[in-house]
Amino acid sequence: MFGKLNEAKQKAEEMKQKLEAITVEGNAQGVKVTANANKKITSVNIDADLLKPENKEQVEDLLVIAIERALEQAENIASAEMRAMMGGMMPGLGNLFGN
Repeated sequence: MFGKLNEAKQKAEEMKQKLEAITVEGNAQGVKVTANANKKITSVNIDADLLKPENKEQVEDLLVIAIERALEQAENIASAEMRAMMGGMMPGLGNLFGN
C-alpha cells in the first residue's frame, strides 16, 4: 500500500513539473496573457495602442477575458493530463475525473 502511495506522490510531482513546462495563452483584442498549465500567469502583453487613459476600462475588461481564456486552457490541459496519468496508474479509473 505504501508503495502505491509513494508512486502516486511521485507521479503527482512529475505531473506538476510537466504542467509547469506547458504554456497556454489567452487573447482578447490586443491583450495577451501567458500562463503555464499549473495556472500560473507568466506574462501580460498589452498592445501599445490600448495604453491610453480613455481605454482604461476597456483594457481592464480585456485583461479579465484574456486571463479567463488562459486559465481555461490550463485547466483543460491539466484535466487531460490527470486523466491520462490516472488511467496509466489504475486502468479503468481514468474516466473517474470526467471527460
